[in-house]
Amino acid sequence: MLQSGAETYRVEDTMTRIATSLGMPLSHSYVTPTGIIFQADSGASSKLIRIAERTTDLQKVTAVNSISRKLTGGAIQAAEAKQELLRIDAAAHAFPVWVLIAAASIASACFTIMFQGGWRDFLPSLISGGLGYSAVIYFQRLVRVKFFAELFAAFLVGLISTLLVRAGIGVALDKIIIGSVMPLVPGLLITNAVRDLMAGHLVSGLSRGAEAFLTAFAIGTGIAALYLFF
Repeated sequence: MLQSGAETYRVEDTMTRIATSLGMPLSHSYVTPTGIIFQADSGASSKLIRIAERTTDLQKVTAVNSISRKLTGGAIQAAEAKQELLRIDAAAHAFPVWVLIAAASIASACFTIMFQGGWRDFLPSLISGGLGYSAVIYFQRLVRVKFFAELFAAFLVGLISTLLVRAGIGVALDKIIIGSVMPLVPGLLITNAVRDLMAGHLVSGLSRGAEAFLTAFAIGTGIAALYLFF
């Protein structure tokens, strides 16, 4: 759940409910965006699990919630629940990469229209938004540092948008750039940060907020760096 974008308080609540249904009502869990500490009861040893990679796959979060409800309600047994959880963990992403890129392209173009861009700006936003999202996926595999991947992707979005406008395909450069970078904006991170803070998870809320700020800073820096060359 944590690797798929769930809030930390939701992860703790799910672990506690599952442990209680298995006869461990005195369990303790402590979850941060980068690690999980769990202790079954006061006399048992604790276990630490490091979370190295995080993505967004709300379908997996929903599936784990469903298994937790079934286990708590007695609809399934522990062994069956374990097999289901292992199957969910091993499952591939809900959508293939080309679907994600296509969705980012369409979303970018629609955001441009929403931000009062013209219909002549629809196509350049479609192109630059799709290529920018593709760049994020590629650079994350190449660089393995999310900040630089997002910075390079934002720079590429600005570069493509500028070239398309200068070629006469688009008109409003600012609207095209704004719409094209919207798929890169950390909306889920900001939402989870606020929800964790409201739930009293200050460490997780602040860390997610800082991660969202770095993503926004990377996007802004990538666009600003473009004007050093153009």
